[in-house]
Parts: sequence; structure tokens; C-alpha cells
Amino acid sequence: MENQQTAAIADRHRISFGEVREPVRNLARLMLDHLLKDYRGRAKVRLWDGTDLTPESGDAAVLVFLDPAPIRELFVYGDLVRLAEAYLTGHLEVEGDMIAIYELVDYLLARRLTWRDKIGFGLKALRMPRKPVVDAARTVGADAKSRANSQSSIAYHYDVSNEFYRLWLDQNMVYSCAYFKEDDHSLDRAQENKIDHICRKLRLEPGQTLLDIGCGWGALAIWAAQNYDVQVKGVTLSKQQHAYANERIERLGLKSRVSIELQDYRELSETARFDRVVSVGMFEHVGIAQLPVYFGKIKRVLKPGGVFLNHGITNDNGWDETPTTQFCNRYVFPDGELTRISHVQQAMEDAGFEVLDVEALRRHYAMTLQHWIRGLEQRKKEAVQLTSEMTYRIWRLYMAGAAHFFEEGSLGLYQILAGHRYENAGIPLTRADIYS
Repeated sequence: MENQQTAAIADRHRISFGEVREPVRNLARLMLDHLLKDYRGRAKVRLWDGTDLTPESGDAAVLVFLDPAPIRELFVYGDLVRLAEAYLTGHLEVEGDMIAIYELVDYLLARRLTWRDKIGFGLKALRMPRKPVVDAARTVGADAKSRANSQSSIAYHYDVSNEFYRLWLDQNMVYSCAYFKEDDHSLDRAQENKIDHICRKLRLEPGQTLLDIGCGWGALAIWAAQNYDVQVKGVTLSKQQHAYANERIERLGLKSRVSIELQDYRELSETARFDRVVSVGMFEHVGIAQLPVYFGKIKRVLKPGGVFLNHGITNDNGWDETPTTQFCNRYVFPDGELTRISHVQQAMEDAGFEVLDVEALRRHYAMTLQHWIRGLEQRKKEAVQLTSEMTYRIWRLYMAGAAHFFEEGSLGLYQILAGHRYENAGIPLTRADIYS
């Protein structure tokens, strides 16, 4: 079936095996054989005529070059982002397990060609036919680049369409790491586990006020109001999330207990005060340079004796300019930046917080992403109809990469519980109450 799909894509690009001349095919094979000579992974690499270039590799996935253009791009520019863009525009196809392809990506990132090889193969690549591999892809992401954590940059990612996200998220529309108490739990159950786990960590009590920064489609705010009898204010910069959350709140009869506003957290009133503050999957958009502003604002709105929980992604080396970070900022999160967990904790402490509890949920996010990818792939036809073929490919590529990097450990996910320094936040001596 997958081979048939690949052939259909090739037909759409009017690529037939006979159109690529034999000298070009031989040159492509020579260049890729040299590049991949030491690769032994779970993914195969295949040419447009069915030639396997990595016969000793596994068959969990197959990267298929549908024409020579991506090979030319790779050797002329030496830029893996262009290889990703070739997938976005249909010059490459991936059959099988998309996550397995990232073992090949790791290999290519680490592969070091000599200057002689770079010059020699670069000159050879210039002899290959050129096709517009990246032009269409670059128009998608180029205008969205921003570090401002603005409404336009948030809309670029979250306002694709509620219907698109509904295809592969859980029933409550939670777009952050789930919490799997058992390996075989469904995504629906694991996301409810996560929401309740956060509420328990915050030690919510009836009558308290809760601020949810970056509240998404309102799942946590609604759960806290229904199950812990608290008053909740949520803020988001996504118009579609705002509309969806308020429609659901109206339908559930919760308007007197939950308020979701289209508002920047930086514009919260200086007099606003909350017993509890939570931020789930939002601070990745803040920007490393803006962390003092972010944590400073939260500290000001948190009441004395209050508790704050920050749930977010970290990485192992800061936000360097790499092919993966460039792709992410260009096509996925225009203002996204990650940093080390130690940097996050230091920024919290510099803002005047005491770190009370830290929990690592990295493996839970790898499992969450595996659920999302399966859901997206199973409903590909609907996803493409709602958005576009390129949008489907962007999300498939990005989520598979994230799953791989969470699994191997360069990405992390931490929940950090904090209170005002030198104050008693009333947190019990142990975590026992969370699990009782």
C-alpha cells in the first residue's frame, strides 16, 4: 500500500523512472553510497527506481528519493533543513515508521565529510538536474519568524484549525505531555491522569482562585472547576482555542466558575492575585531572554503562601542554531526556544521563587507523541482536506522528531512546583497525598 502511495506521489510530480537518465542515477548512487557507507540503522534509503542504498539496514522505515533534486540540494548546500523541505514538497517520501527516520538524521548530523569530499561531490551535484525543491516550503514559514511571543506567532501554530487538532488529540483536546500510570493506558485516560496529577500537586482546595496561563482549549481549567470547586481564569493568545473553550464552558454551565480570556499574560492587571498559578506547555514560547519577565509576572500575581506549577519542555544544550531548531522555528513554533532545566530553575530562583518539587516526565512525552503520530497518520485524508498536504507533512515530521529526541534524551519534560521564597506554601512533607 505504501509503495502504491509513493508511486502516486511520483506521478503527481510527473516523475517516471525513465525520465532520470542513467548517468544521473549512477552519480546519485555514488554520492549517497559514500555518504551512507557507515550507516546501520532501522531505516533504509531507496532511489526512485527501487534501488536500495543501505541493504544492511533495517526496514522499519524507508526514505525514498523520488527524483535527484534533493540529492543535489544536500550536496551543494550541505543543509539538512533542505532535505526536510524536500519531504514537505513531495520530492522525498517516508514509508513506515517516521520516528525511525530520525536515526538516519542523527547519523547525517554527525557525519563529517572531508573538504576534498565536499568540493568534489559539490561539483558533481551541480551536474544534476535542478528542480524547485524548497520554494513552496519557504513561503509557508518565512513570514512567521518572531521572538515576540505575539498573538500572530501563537496563531501560526495553534490556529491551524480546531478540527485538525481534534483528529488526533484526546477527547478533552489536551496538547501537552500526558501521564501514563500504565503503559497500556489510552491517550484519553493518560491526559486525564495528567490534568488531575497537576491539580493534586497544586493542592487545590474549594474556593481557591487558579490562573491558567496558556490555557489551550480549556481542559485543565474545566477539570479544576468541576472536580476541585475552584474559580479559574484562563488566558490564551489563540482565537480558535478561546472560542472553543468558551463554547464548551457555556455548554457545561460553568460560566460562573471559569473565565477564559484572549489575553497576553504580560497584560494581566497589576492588582490581580491568585492562590494558585499553573502554566502547561506555554513557557517554551516565552523566549530565553524573556524568562525574567515571565517568572517575574507570575510571582507578582501569586498570593503570599501561593503555589505555582510550571510544566514545560527543556533540552540538553540550550537553543543553538542547528538544522532541527531552524526547521522548528521556520515551520512549527516561530517563537519557540528551549533551555536546560538548570537554567529554568535558576531563572525561577532569580525571580524570588523557592523550588519545592521537580518531576521528570520525558518518557511520558515520547509515549504521548507516539499516540499523536498514529492518530494523525490514521486520519491523513481528513487532515489534508482540513488543511493541506504540506501541513500534514510538517506536523508528521515535527512530532516524529520530537518523539525521537524525547526517547533518546536530548529533550526533557519537567513539572516544577514552586512558592515564594522564605514563605510557607503549606506543601506537605512528602508526596504521599498526591498518590493517595
